[in-house]
Amino acid sequence: MDRCSSSLLGTVLVVSACGASPVGAQDKPPDYPSKPIRIVVGIAPGGGLDTMTRLGAQKLSERWGKTAVVDNRPGGGTVIGMDIVAQAPPDGYTLLGASDTLMLNGVFRRAAYDVRKAFIPIVQLTTQPYVLVVNPSLPARSVKDLIAHAKSKPGALSYGSQGLGTTGHIGWERFKFMAGVDIVHVPYKGAAPAVIDVLSGQIQMTFSNTVTSGAHLRSGRLRGLAITGPRRAPLFPELPTVSESGVPGFELSNSYAYFAPAGTPRGIVRAINAVVAQGMNSPETLKALAADGSEVVPAATPEEFKAKFDREYRELEKLVGAANIKLIQ
Repeated sequence: MDRCSSSLLGTVLVVSACGASPVGAQDKPPDYPSKPIRIVVGIAPGGGLDTMTRLGAQKLSERWGKTAVVDNRPGGGTVIGMDIVAQAPPDGYTLLGASDTLMLNGVFRRAAYDVRKAFIPIVQLTTQPYVLVVNPSLPARSVKDLIAHAKSKPGALSYGSQGLGTTGHIGWERFKFMAGVDIVHVPYKGAAPAVIDVLSGQIQMTFSNTVTSGAHLRSGRLRGLAITGPRRAPLFPELPTVSESGVPGFELSNSYAYFAPAGTPRGIVRAINAVVAQGMNSPETLKALAADGSEVVPAATPEEFKAKFDREYRELEKLVGAANIKLIQ
C-alpha cells in the first residue's frame, strides 16, 4: 500500500497523511485557529482520559501549528470541567475531553442542563476495557476468590472510582449487584489517585485502564484479576474476562472523546473531527496505542457520533432505571 492510500486494518480505517488536508478540514474558516485551543478535562492529570486528550491535542497542534493546551479541572465527577465548557463561547477555542462519564452525568441529572443539548459530539478518540486490579496483599488471585473473600467480610473491603456517577462507580455497583457482595465505595477525583491508594493499601481494589496501571501490573505492585471487556486483552492474555471468571455477562469499557459547546460552527467541528481522526489512525499512533491496550474508534462524522451518543444515552437511561442505581454516598 503506498503512502497516499487507504485501507481497512481490522475494523480501524487507516488514512495516510500525504500533505493534503483531511476530508472535512476544508470546511473550517480560513483563519481558524488563530490562537491556542484549550481542551478542558474534568479529572486530575495522569488518568486514561487525560492521556488520550493530550494525544488528540498533539494531533491538532501538529496539523495546524497552534498550541492545543489541556486544562485539568478535577472535581464533581467531571461536572466542574463540563460546566466550564458548557458556558464557554462556542468559537472552537474551548473544547471538552470527556469519557463515558459525561453521559452518566446527564442520565443522573448531575449537570444543571441536558448534556445532549449543551454539547456537540466532535470525535471519538479511543476505547478501552478496564482491568480489575487489587493490592497484592489481598488474599485473592481470581474473581471467584475476591467474591468469596468479600462475602466472608461484608463491608470490610473498599473500591475506588474516578468519582460519584463515573463509569467506574456504576461499573462497580453493577459488579456488586451481580456478584452479591458488599464492598464500600470510595470516590476520587480521577483514576490515577484511586490507583495510588490501591498501591498504598488505603483501598483494596479499583477498575483501572491499562494506560494508568500497566506498568504497575508488570512490576507486580498491582495484581490483575480480570479484564472487563468482552474478550481477553492482547496486552495481558493471561487475564480472563470478568464474565468468564465468576460474574457471567458482566462487561465494562470506557471511551474517550472530544465535545464542543452547543453553537460551535459546523465547519470547525468537522475540521477538528477530520484532523484528530486522521492523526489517531496513523500507523505509528495505532502501534503505540496497541502497546497500552487501547483501540482507536473507527472513523465517523460528527453527525454519526451524535446519533450513536443519543442512542447509547437512551439505552443507559433504561439500564439505570431497571437496576435502580442511585447516587448515594
